[in-house]
Formats: sequence, structure tokens, C-alpha cells
Amino acid sequence: MSQVNTKSPKHCAKKGLNIDHKHYKKLIYAFSTFLLSILSLIFLVWVILHPSKPHFSLEEVNINQLNISSPHNLVNSSIQLTLLSNNPNKKVGIYYENLQVYASFKGQQITVDTSLPPFYQGHEETNFLSTDLVGNGMPVGSSLGYEVGRDKIAGKLIMSLKVSGRIRWKVGTWVSGQNRFDANCVAVMDFGSTVESSSLTSKQGTQCSTIV
Repeated sequence: MSQVNTKSPKHCAKKGLNIDHKHYKKLIYAFSTFLLSILSLIFLVWVILHPSKPHFSLEEVNINQLNISSPHNLVNSSIQLTLLSNNPNKKVGIYYENLQVYASFKGQQITVDTSLPPFYQGHEETNFLSTDLVGNGMPVGSSLGYEVGRDKIAGKLIMSLKVSGRIRWKVGTWVSGQNRFDANCVAVMDFGSTVESSSLTSKQGTQCSTIV
């Protein structure tokens, strides 16, 4: 009489569970390996290319109006600005997004934030960025009029132009996530007889400090 071995439903269920568990582990391992390979490739490309931050320089600034009223301490300003933007990278393009520009004097903002259109900058490419900055009745500290008077006596007006926004690096078809950047440009202009009646101009082409 032959012996017949049978397995209970409990044993079959356990076996099926083990098969599903092994299959699930293989899928996780394959996905993790694929993801790690992609990240390693991106990191390797990044290390080899090592993109440099963009360069900005101040080409021309014209102050057409800078009036500070008292006793309310309100400033009215009108400034024309031209910047030069340069991408120093030979193999990396740059997307510029959410660009904002404003002028400040002695640490106080004297124009509203002005938006610049987004654009793409190719390898070693240079672009001119021009805009008008305006401030109408902007509240400022009581010391600003005194600071303007000091600069008038010194014969030089020193003003800061601020640029901020987001950039994306482009390598081949790969585009990085957004990175914030800030550029600070300093304009030094000769004073006329009165700042209210004279247009002040700077064409020094000074380099701006850029942080990414």
C-alpha cells in the first residue's frame, strides 16, 4: 500500500505568501538600483561639469528723480537701469525665472519690486537686461534725507541695485530644480548741484556680487 503525502491549505497559503514576499522584495531592489544609478549619473555629471554661478555687471544707471519729502518722509524716485548678465559655463545653460529688481539707498528700499521676463541663457552667452524702477510715495526712515545731504557734500551718491530670482541649470536634456540667487550691484554717481533737478548717470560697468 503506497503512502500519499498531502499538504494542508494552511501550508499552501504560507508558500504562496512567501512567493509574493520574494517577488515584492525583488521589485523594491530593482527600483532602488535603478534610482541609485540615475542619481549617481546626475551627481557624476554635476561633479565633472561643476557649473559656475552667473556674472552680473552694472552697465548704466540714470536717476531721473529722487525726491524726499518732509516731514512725512516719503520718497519719489525714477531710475533707468541696464544690467549685463553673463553665463560663464561652456557646457551648462541657465534658465532665469521669477526675476525681481529694486533700488536701495543706505539700506532702505526706494523703488517697488519690478519684474523682469524669464529667459534662457545658452553656453557662454551674454544678455542685456533693461528696466525702469519707480517709487511713488514710498515711506522711508527719517535719516534718509540726512544721508542724501551727506552724499551731496561728498560729491558722490552711492546706490545699490538688487536682483533676485530663481535659476535652473541645463545640461543636455536634463534640467535641475530651482536654485535661488541674489545679485547686489553698487552704482557710484557724481552729484550735480541738486539731486532733485539733475539727472545722475553711472556708466562704470562695475561687477556685481552674486550668491547662489
